[in-house]
Parts: sequence; C-alpha cells; structure tokens
Amino acid sequence: MTLPTISPAEAKRLIDEGAVLVDVRDRAEHAREHIPQARNFALSEFDKGELPRDGANVVVFHCKSGMRTLSNAQALADKAGETCDAYIVEGGIDAWRKAGLPVVEDKSQPLDLMRQVQIGAGSLGFFGTLAGIFIAPGFLIIPAFVGAGLMVAGMTGFCGLARVLIHMPWNKALKNPPVAKTA
Repeated sequence: MTLPTISPAEAKRLIDEGAVLVDVRDRAEHAREHIPQARNFALSEFDKGELPRDGANVVVFHCKSGMRTLSNAQALADKAGETCDAYIVEGGIDAWRKAGLPVVEDKSQPLDLMRQVQIGAGSLGFFGTLAGIFIAPGFLIIPAFVGAGLMVAGMTGFCGLARVLIHMPWNKALKNPPVAKTA
C-alpha cells in the first residue's frame, strides 16, 4: 500500500485544520531540527506504543527527505489504522523548509548518529590515507580497517563505530528530549 503524498503547503493546511503531524525520524534528528507541532514517533519505536493522534482523524507523516516515509508506507498506514486518513509530506522536512515554512532548530543538540559515523569514518579514512602516504605505509591499515567496518555494517546492520559514538559524552543524553505522547 502506498500512502498519498501531499505538498508541504497542503500538509500545513491540514495541520492548521487539526491533523496530527508525525515525525518518524529518530529522537536525535527531531531534537536538532523539527517542524513546529510535529510529534516525534520514530520508526524504530513503532512496536512500543500507539501513534500520537490525539483523537485526530488525519495523520501526516514526515521524515527528512521523504524516502523513509515512502519506503515504510505500509507500516505507517497500518499504524494510522483504517479509520484515519494518512498522508506523507512529499520531500519531508527538507521540502517543508524549501517551501518557506517554519522549522525549529537547536544546534546545541548532537548530530544524528549516522552523520557522526559518516564524519568519523570519512576522517579516519582520509587522514589514515594521508598518514600512509606521507608518514609510513603502515598507517594504510586505518582506511582498510574503516572500509572493512563499513562493509560489515552494510551487510549485517551492526556498526561498531556507531556503538562507540553512542557512548560519547555529547550523545549521553539529549537536552530536553522530545517524547511522543500517546492518545
């Protein structure tokens, strides 16, 4: 099943008329940047509770670019239920921002874990290669190790670097973490 996509302007109109906006991104992504009135209910937590509908008969889902919502349309439709009209914001929060609609940003919140992994792996690979070229060839083990780790992460879903980064002080606790309220 595919949920219908709507433009950010149409989503805004529905929200102003009482629809519930649900952000399906992870908590850290939502804390760093979100649409006002959006309720955070991450896809990874769908099995842990009810969709925060507050009695509304219309639910609008969004993610960052629209890809997560589109690829999980069936799960979103199932969670919304048959008695509820559900839609996906085409282009997610990125399109919302491009349409000139308001976005709340809190740059004091940590980057989402995937971006931290990308920065960490890219840095290790880049600087390990430079060290291997200009200092000693033995440093080339660093980018080889990072590449192998990324291949394992892609094939298994387990990312060792993410497991390390999640324990860093800046990721210990989100400041004022958003919590989805249940209806």
